[in-house]
Amino acid sequence: MTKNHFWGEINKQAVGQVLGNRFEMDFEDYSYGFRPNKNAQQAVLKALDYINSGYQDIVDIDLKSFFDEVDHCVLLQLLYRRVKCPLTLRLIRKWLRAPILINGKLVKRRKGVPQGSPLSPILSNIMLDELDKELARRGLKYVRYADDFSIYCKSQWQARKTGNEIYLFLKNKLHLPINREKSGIRRPVNFTLLGFAFVPTYKKGEKGKYQLVVSDKGWKNLKLKLKAITRKTTPATFDERIIKLKEVQQGWLQYYRMASIQGKLKDVDGWVRNRLRCCIWKQWKKPERRRKNLMRLGVDLEHAYSHSRSRMGTWAVACSPILKTTITVEGLQQRGCESMLIHAP
Repeated sequence: MTKNHFWGEINKQAVGQVLGNRFEMDFEDYSYGFRPNKNAQQAVLKALDYINSGYQDIVDIDLKSFFDEVDHCVLLQLLYRRVKCPLTLRLIRKWLRAPILINGKLVKRRKGVPQGSPLSPILSNIMLDELDKELARRGLKYVRYADDFSIYCKSQWQARKTGNEIYLFLKNKLHLPINREKSGIRRPVNFTLLGFAFVPTYKKGEKGKYQLVVSDKGWKNLKLKLKAITRKTTPATFDERIIKLKEVQQGWLQYYRMASIQGKLKDVDGWVRNRLRCCIWKQWKKPERRRKNLMRLGVDLEHAYSHSRSRMGTWAVACSPILKTTITVEGLQQRGCESMLIHAP
């Protein structure tokens, strides 16, 4: 990072803080993204409260490439209402119009907010606060986290009417396009929000009620991260893998602490242990070293010799009694591999 770029980022953070102080008090209560004392879990819990209160026809609208489609004229007009300082507005306009590299050429931005910029969160909230106020004016039940928002209705007719009206508002007032393929009217079982899904509780006396679970995408993302850490070809010691695993697992559990996750976590734990056994078997490399290590773990000479020369693949060996009965759950726990179930809520 160059010196000029560093100070440019500092200036953006300073302007972002000033804008936040100026606009924060006017933001609506049901906007949860990039705001003090607000988070994704609160947004999901509010959505669950709406659903369990009977608002089970959900208008799910996906804004098409929101950060790339923000209209600079609309955004600057919204800023001008509250910010009268010409220098500040000129700076923001300059940052918005900063050229980007396209096919080897620098091209000035005509729309969009630079992603990753310290200003992006507050500018996106200023833009979409107009949507929040329109939804509040209509008396609608809604939840918004950054550009991810949904509206909760009591009937399909109301949901269709609301969806069409909000589509026109976004198109005509804010000049924001909608991804029609990803938008639609959902029932709770077909709806996901910020990595959470909703399933019926099936508890006595709670007919029509729903509970939170992790979405399929949430589980997939977890396994992708764990898979990268426990890939046998990745050069890392066992202890290094354990440290990274704990970081990912604790962060994931903290985010999904409200969901019902115990059932699938048992399978994930077993899968991770087998992948660690793979890494250990791969690390032992040569048959003779494998034989000696198996004997240290209590395998008799005859079986240690035959197992060390097995022609099975690494994964097959890890899932077989050869390693499951030698590199046991207790042994892995002693080396720091804890079950996610221990820390699950």
